[in-house]
Amino acid sequence: MKLLLDQNLPADAAVILRSSGIDAIHAREVGLEKMEDDAILDWCRVEERMIVTHDGDFHALLALAGTRTPSVVRIRIEGLRGEVLSSLILRVIALAEADLLRGAVVTVTETSIRVRTLPLIRPIHAS
Repeated sequence: MKLLLDQNLPADAAVILRSSGIDAIHAREVGLEKMEDDAILDWCRVEERMIVTHDGDFHALLALAGTRTPSVVRIRIEGLRGEVLSSLILRVIALAEADLLRGAVVTVTETSIRVRTLPLIRPIHAS
């Protein structure tokens, strides 16, 4: 499992995840901290990385594009420190790994973890 932690998340979470055996990098480590969201999506497709973020724009961009990759985990809990965030990410992976590997968006709140399979909007086929 390869993850990109968006710039709006603590960078030390990537270090903690790596120590747990997850291939995680932070956006700042690869120069993506100022990139537009669509460019980050493209980069993650090429690198075969999932995005972990606070940003809801990734879900919207994936819905509009109708694509199956990359998977995105949106954390809707503010103020998490690296240790707590990395534990939460490990829990999400344990619960939704198969979905994330196939292509999914996951929304995490204080009370729930919701998984939706990509593409979010199915193309309409003419008959």
